[in-house]
Amino acid sequence: MSSLGSLFLLISVVLISHASAAGNYFIGVGRADVTGPAAEVNMMGYAQFRQSTAGIHLRQFSRAYIIRDVQTQTSFVFVNIDACMVNDAIKTEVVRRLNATYNGLYTEKNVCLSGTHTHSTPGGYHQYLLFDITSLGFVKETFDALVAGITKSIQRAHDSLRQGDIYINQGELLDSNANRSPTAYMFNPSEERQRYQYNVDKTMTVLRLVDDQGNELGMLNWFSVHGTAMNNTNRLISSDNKGYAELLFEQAMNPGSLPGQGAFVAAFAQTNEGDVSPNTQPARCLDTGALCDAVHSTCNNKTELCVAFGPGKDMFDSTRIIATNQFNKAMELYKSATTKLQGPVDFRQQYVNITNVPVVINSTLKGRTCKSAMGYSFAAGTTDGPGSFNFVQSTTSGNPFWNIVSGFLKTPSAEQIACHAPKPILLDTGEIVKPYPWQAAIVDIQLLRVGQLVIIAVPAEFTTMAGRRLRDAIQSTMADGSIPVIAGLANSYADYVTTYEEYQEQRYEGGSTVYGPFTHGAYMQLFTSLAVAMKQNATVPAGPYPPYLLDKQISLLPPVIFDNPPFGKAFGDVLQDVKKQYSQGDVVSVVFVAGNPRNSLMTESTFLVVEKLVNTTDWAVQFTDSHWETKFYWERTSTLLGESTATVVWDIPTNQPAGTYRIRHTGYAKTITGKVEAYKGRSSDFMVAASNYVKHRLML
Repeated sequence: MSSLGSLFLLISVVLISHASAAGNYFIGVGRADVTGPAAEVNMMGYAQFRQSTAGIHLRQFSRAYIIRDVQTQTSFVFVNIDACMVNDAIKTEVVRRLNATYNGLYTEKNVCLSGTHTHSTPGGYHQYLLFDITSLGFVKETFDALVAGITKSIQRAHDSLRQGDIYINQGELLDSNANRSPTAYMFNPSEERQRYQYNVDKTMTVLRLVDDQGNELGMLNWFSVHGTAMNNTNRLISSDNKGYAELLFEQAMNPGSLPGQGAFVAAFAQTNEGDVSPNTQPARCLDTGALCDAVHSTCNNKTELCVAFGPGKDMFDSTRIIATNQFNKAMELYKSATTKLQGPVDFRQQYVNITNVPVVINSTLKGRTCKSAMGYSFAAGTTDGPGSFNFVQSTTSGNPFWNIVSGFLKTPSAEQIACHAPKPILLDTGEIVKPYPWQAAIVDIQLLRVGQLVIIAVPAEFTTMAGRRLRDAIQSTMADGSIPVIAGLANSYADYVTTYEEYQEQRYEGGSTVYGPFTHGAYMQLFTSLAVAMKQNATVPAGPYPPYLLDKQISLLPPVIFDNPPFGKAFGDVLQDVKKQYSQGDVVSVVFVAGNPRNSLMTESTFLVVEKLVNTTDWAVQFTDSHWETKFYWERTSTLLGESTATVVWDIPTNQPAGTYRIRHTGYAKTITGKVEAYKGRSSDFMVAASNYVKHRLML
């Protein structure tokens, strides 16, 4: 063979070898800050008027993943957002912005937005009235921060697309979740319950994303646990247990990077957590310490006294423990993931009017869904966050007094009462149209597929058994060895979904299953239809588009009027300074004259930094307001005078290097004329010395 022929053969072998080693997918990952107003905005989740934002513990981030088929160029976007949930208005606006840039590449069909369900982030971003009542209506700052950050995270994922592979792994995580409505779970058939060892899902599903050069790109996992480790007394913005687990994973994979920075993106996504709590200790009575009544979750007939707590000494410690458990299991599964996803990228999406769907569960059990309505047990709350007044869970009959009160809004029709039975209707939201709709009638349902993995994007909070049945139905329909996983709180928000049997007890989740007892059966039928279409490579009708109600929103939250420093002080001045020296493990605190944090969200920035002197003149940032070790507290000290303070707290790690440190605060203040101006302040320098405990350990 000639030398030229030998060279050609060699080049051909190299190219063929490279092609065979090339990844199955193009993969893109991106992250962006979505933190909302850190002051005066009611938090979404617990529906407590008194729980408004007053600082930051952990910032919120959006984490986007784009998966594109190398062969067909079909792609989808999955976005995990540190928020209580998302809704159709947010998705509509995100898709509109994407379309302006990418000309139809990313649409409502192949974009999936899923919330982690933290209950400690700003609310007011829904277009349906019920969810914005405690936030005094629509809060544009929250909505805009979410939309802008989600869009930016997708753009960054698009810009990072590269060829690679995805590996999947699953494993069992214990001691990290518990069923908060076990009596309702027991209503499910005995033979069905006997198929499972636990009354909550313990399986974590992990994806490992790697490019063709072996570079680690990202991790995405699903595990069932509510974002309620931080309770309803917390007023610091927090991404809760899943958010902290994300930061831990990214810190491990992006060494030396600050939170929110670094190329590797890790998301801890939500799944069917409807009845699943991080508060793993049994619910007890706050006054006596005795176990609560199991059926009604009351203490002496009072809901407010029955609370479940997590495994830690307080809510911060419980959040840390549950987050660390998820991080450790995810890292274990990530490192041992060897099963490669192989097969097409595909998607199906449809809008559905969920309020009148005929449902056939079996030959003797048939019905239809209803216009939305909230039951009495909805107002009772849960053991994660009890409600008020005299509402209790497992209520299947109304109260004359509350019937009169709710009747001022709308007295439910006889048809509506019969449709929702045995739920007694407290709020007939589906029949209230003023000033605009209170809850959704049209929901977004979606399936995404990459190889063996099928992501079932549900617009609600499915209970454990409701999710198990849906996964089984999709797996049976696909009949090809697919691995189904539920992505919860996705695209729309339509409250809870229990099984038909669980609905009969009317615990909180049943009272919040807003389309009646056949809601779960309807979703089973609808998602099965999507799976059939995907399997047969058939299209599905688009369905009726949801309304876009942003031009109708009521906003009653007062704006920032003005900020003013105390007499003789300026913004950024230190009111309470640091001590001269601390030891590892100590807590540093400094108080500044501050403006209202609503004047600037400090997006992709920080209200605080802890800095270390690295030579005689240069300071290096060690911590920001996204670190677990810091807390940023804001307090309005005089509404009349417009005065407020910012307190920065730093928990010095026990392994923090000794040296000279300082704390800086940056913010914006609004003058009486309406001008918003930046200010800065810093503490005195202080020393951090090795503690006696650390010194002792070093000598051993």
